[in-house]
Amino acid sequence: MRIIHSDNIPNALPEAAATVGFFDGVHRGHQHLIGQVACEAEKRGLQTMVVTFDRHPRQVLQSDFQPLLLTSFEEKMERLEKAGVDCCTVLHFTTEMAAMTATDFIGLLYRELRVRCLVVGYDNRFGHNREEGFEDYVRHGAEQGVEVLQSTPFSVEGIRVSSSAIRKMLARGDMECANMCLGRPYTLDGRVVEGFQQGRRLGFPTANLLMEEAKMLPASGAYVARAHVEGDRVARRAVTNIGTRPTFNGKAMAIETYVIDYEGDLYGKHLMVELTHRLREERRFESTVLLAEQLREDVRHANAIFDEEGGSSCDVFHI
Repeated sequence: MRIIHSDNIPNALPEAAATVGFFDGVHRGHQHLIGQVACEAEKRGLQTMVVTFDRHPRQVLQSDFQPLLLTSFEEKMERLEKAGVDCCTVLHFTTEMAAMTATDFIGLLYRELRVRCLVVGYDNRFGHNREEGFEDYVRHGAEQGVEVLQSTPFSVEGIRVSSSAIRKMLARGDMECANMCLGRPYTLDGRVVEGFQQGRRLGFPTANLLMEEAKMLPASGAYVARAHVEGDRVARRAVTNIGTRPTFNGKAMAIETYVIDYEGDLYGKHLMVELTHRLREERRFESTVLLAEQLREDVRHANAIFDEEGGSSCDVFHI
């Protein structure tokens, strides 16, 4: 997939069928939309293009807004490529862009990015006043040489899939539903840094994860996970705890992963964990003995889930 940034747009881009959005999560709803763009592109002999932004638009419109992202920028690009996008154009979102009318924005797509067919998300609105709708976009497009089409919504098991819906699922720890809507397990990744060592003293040495980019954390608690360790070609069984470590009077949020039966030093390595099921909520234990007993139960429960689903402790990890 070709990635183009707004400060370096080539002069000779191929004509494109495109869609516009932030595409956080690149979930199944987004994939459905991209599939419709690809279909229209094939009919017209155009390339498929996704037009997205380098930051969440609300970060420009509201200075104190902190987005709860489902994907980092790099992960989003990877997911868009896997969805079959030919070209992704990343626009630098500014106050000037936020002030553009819908007709001006469609003109920019036509002139700068050579968009000839624009597939608009079924609930997507753009332009500074946000009052215009699909029929207005069709009219503006016709005036400037852009055919504007509307996508169909996507639902799974009666759930209308959207980034905001997935965030709500994560906020309550419903990994099965969130992953169903994403079309893959939700992931957290970063570098393993030195932690508090309590897990090691309890017999469960954990990798303390420092995320390199901010992403939304699911509800605090213990999760079944698949761990992908840098330099290791297998995905391993794991249990990940997310929370403030209340048994030790912790205050800061921590992400700690116990990789089951792993032998080796994880410090400094990149670690990605796929969260598949929530085992329990976070709670304070009256003693470390009781905590150790619960950790043993968490591992037993995680292994039972892996066994039931046919997973092994060393599934091959295909990049």
